Amino acid sequence: MTEPTAPLIVLVEDEEHLAQGLLFNLQAEGYRTRHESDGDAALAYLLAEKTTPEEHIAAILLDGMLPGADGFTIVRALREAHHYTPILMLTARSRPEEVLEGIEAGADDYLAKPFDLNILLVRLKSLLRRTAWQNASTPETPPPAIADQTDEYAFNHRTIRFDTLELIAPNRITHLTLMEADLLRYLTEREGQIVSRSAILEDVWRVHEDTDTRAIDNFIVRLRRYIEDDPADPQHLVTVRGIGYRFLANP
Repeated sequence: MTEPTAPLIVLVEDEEHLAQGLLFNLQAEGYRTRHESDGDAALAYLLAEKTTPEEHIAAILLDGMLPGADGFTIVRALREAHHYTPILMLTARSRPEEVLEGIEAGADDYLAKPFDLNILLVRLKSLLRRTAWQNASTPETPPPAIADQTDEYAFNHRTIRFDTLELIAPNRITHLTLMEADLLRYLTEREGQIVSRSAILEDVWRVHEDTDTRAIDNFIVRLRRYIEDDPADPQHLVTVRGIGYRFLANP
């Protein structure tokens, strides 16, 4: 029997046969579950105030295509409302542009359909572990999974906290998604090097199919709002025309 204090996973999926299989397996893993099949109803539930520990949502499994509000609209609405519950998006394998749209909207991870159940469970557990590390993390005790990596990166009066998924700037703290933090780590580890758009797609977001790599530009625009004094005249995250980008800590 599932414990009442077990993590609550919300599944937003309109394919009934897929939803029922996922719910069965999630419950078998010890999770509590709630299923929503309509985008509008799901968004209303997810935005509603949760007042008890039992109502706390640990993670969301979110289909991209839904009746009513689609998954991408739901992600954007949650992030704009400062809801940072981990979101694993389920996308159609034949549409890699969905992956980019989900990343840009603020999803933490994605999985292409059809997917292996074991991979979904591993991805979900990874998101839940990361959340637990964030909640328990202190400067003296970095999360175990990234203890051997650089937990902070400082430049231009800003500090990226990779352990707590925060970008600390003067008078502002920005919460990062896993995708945003992963890209910032990738760029800062290659400080001064030219990084192609295709390398970002393949190395950071695991998008291997042919797609319009220019779609990543909109995501870069958002990162510039986080790290630049003047996003319209970027000094740290600069475009290398026809190739990609270069991160400069001290331009």
